[in-house]
Amino acid sequence: MMSMLHVKKYNEPIWDIKEILRYIGCRESSEEIDGLITQCISELKQKLSYKVVFTTLKKKDFCKISKDCLDNTDKALPFGSRSLAKNLQSCEDIIIFAATIGIEIDRLISKYSRLSPAKALCFQAIGAERIESLCNTFNSEVRQELCARGLSAKPRFSPGYGDFPLYTQRLIFDLLDCPRKIGLSLNESLIMSPSKSVTAIIGISNETQDHFNDENHPSSCSECSSTNCNFRKE
Repeated sequence: MMSMLHVKKYNEPIWDIKEILRYIGCRESSEEIDGLITQCISELKQKLSYKVVFTTLKKKDFCKISKDCLDNTDKALPFGSRSLAKNLQSCEDIIIFAATIGIEIDRLISKYSRLSPAKALCFQAIGAERIESLCNTFNSEVRQELCARGLSAKPRFSPGYGDFPLYTQRLIFDLLDCPRKIGLSLNESLIMSPSKSVTAIIGISNETQDHFNDENHPSSCSECSSTNCNFRKE
């Protein structure tokens, strides 16, 4: 399965302090928390590196539909997923991408896990917001480009959503050559490094109506089976 790979580097996406607070677990802000967030952002922001690698290919070259279930049982890494099949309905082409904000935030989290657990938690929250913002920026570009061609984009869908197996990370990493292209690696336990990284699939639809909004990103939570997650959006 040969495909052309593209790498994009981004400037700093717009910060969403409300999202950082949500990841921290705070319903309301306070002077103390605001000060901590400001301090952590100041220490971190010049150290981040926003990168995305992506490719476009035919859905049938990645998987096939069998009884309303996407599968690639005839491939080296077999999987099946009804959730992904539902997400990619009406799609013939797909975009597969990986995004990362770099390793520096992992180093700060490790450092402050020993020195200041509150700061470590804050950096964790900032990292979650940053990678989500990077993905949203990439998704917005994709939607705009597809709209100009009379197409639309389905919400991004990552390994681990619904019944889409997490081990398909290996297939995506091989396809995108993540270590060489953006310095993103995957260990035997399927843990990515840098940790604040995302892999996902975006379906390209012929439907003119694109009612999906990646800034609110309903798919990530509505499709996920972890209903008790502390970070789940309503």
